[in-house]
Amino acid sequence: MQTADTPTLRALLARGDLRLRLEGDGAALAEGALDRPLRWVHSSDLADPTPFLSEGLALLTTGTQFQDAADDPAVYREYVSRLSARGVIGLGFGTEVVRDGIPPLLVEACRALRMPLFEVPYRTPFIAVARAGAEAIAAQSYARRSWALAAQRAISLAALRPDGLGATLAELARQLDAWVGLFDGAGSLTREHPGALEPAVAEELRSEVGAVLRRGARAGSSLRIRGTAFTLQTLGRGGHLRGVIAMSAADLDQEGRGVVTAVVAMAGLALEQQQGMDRARTLLRAGLVHALRSDDPTLARRIARDLWGGLPAPPVLVAMTDAAAARRDAVREWLELRADQRRGRLFFGRGEDGLVLVVNAADADLLEELAERFEVHIGVSDPAAYDAFSGGVDQARLARDRGDGRVSRFRDAVGTGVLSVPPSPEARTVADAALAPLVRHDLEHNTALRETVRAWLANDCSHEASARALGVHRHTVRARIAAAERVLGLDLGSFPVRAELWAALRLSS
Repeated sequence: MQTADTPTLRALLARGDLRLRLEGDGAALAEGALDRPLRWVHSSDLADPTPFLSEGLALLTTGTQFQDAADDPAVYREYVSRLSARGVIGLGFGTEVVRDGIPPLLVEACRALRMPLFEVPYRTPFIAVARAGAEAIAAQSYARRSWALAAQRAISLAALRPDGLGATLAELARQLDAWVGLFDGAGSLTREHPGALEPAVAEELRSEVGAVLRRGARAGSSLRIRGTAFTLQTLGRGGHLRGVIAMSAADLDQEGRGVVTAVVAMAGLALEQQQGMDRARTLLRAGLVHALRSDDPTLARRIARDLWGGLPAPPVLVAMTDAAAARRDAVREWLELRADQRRGRLFFGRGEDGLVLVVNAADADLLEELAERFEVHIGVSDPAAYDAFSGGVDQARLARDRGDGRVSRFRDAVGTGVLSVPPSPEARTVADAALAPLVRHDLEHNTALRETVRAWLANDCSHEASARALGVHRHTVRARIAAAERVLGLDLGSFPVRAELWAALRLSS
């Protein structure tokens, strides 16, 4: 951050025209005592001037308040103690006005409390010292205002560049000479300047930002992480936070806060302008989910290839979340970021009953990460081809609604328990999944396994009766039932298995 020289007691003592002299060599003073910011110079001979003083000033006195003190060290010690407690940063004693030299007991009291004490000679008026302090303060104030104007001008020009938001944050980092990062509404660090933070610091900061976003209220806050001070500023409206700007800067003055406020306003406006594009993108994704549910992926493939690098390669896992409306924007922003990172390996869009996600089995870890980060429940289908996408959506919904864990898979949620599901669309979904291997085999090999199994079960598992019903030889029925067992991976000699299969045939669409 560009600054003028900060007015300090050291700078005031260095003014040759004032001829001020520090008592002692300064070794006994508190560390940095002469370099604390000087906010004003005041004079008073009151025994207790503290009700009229403010923190950060230098006090000048001629010592008339000590005329009746005689040689009582307690008077001097209590006087200096009051000044120190009030935040006075230095005491100037005007000599040759009331007495020659500085009272030794005052020197001892200041040394004991490590208060800077300096002599103001008779030929230096108090008003000259006060004027010198005021001029230094005014010079710094002018320099800070000039810096703030120049900084805001530079930031405004940066906002006109192609990546206006990124350029604005980079310029803010340069003007503050500090690290600046932008976290999106999902709590992910999307931009940082001028470089990366240490991993441990970045992780703690990300956790703090996540807590701020979960609270959902507009706020500014300061914190310290591993010795580094940070300031956080939220972006967006309360209940609809769009992100957080974090800066490794604390205790900004009025001008610095003004520059940060300007950047926060511009960043918030840029993010709000993106909202219209986000809405259009959301509607497009929802339309593609609807198209995929027709089990014809042609249109969705063409559009997804041009915009997002394509759809995940089949077979895919279809998933559905129960993200509440209040969290939906944050989930969507997080998924947009992940979709950009895993180009062509993640697709998502709003469905009728929740947010639908499509991933390859190799990227199933993303579902676990999403559920953990946003504390949502996700149902996941069996692997499916795009020509069976609608069935995958139904399975995902059923797994979401019936499962117990954060991520519930269809097979784990319903097992093969067709009979455990009441007659409903859900039961039909389970039944279709149970019979899917038979249906695929019949289509691929031009067989009649499903029809044969239905006839066999309807005829009390009699090969003779089934053969008559189907008009085939009993050995053909026997061979088909054996083939059905292999395809389904079931032992049809078991009554519970036969019962489940019969229920599936009755419920299947």
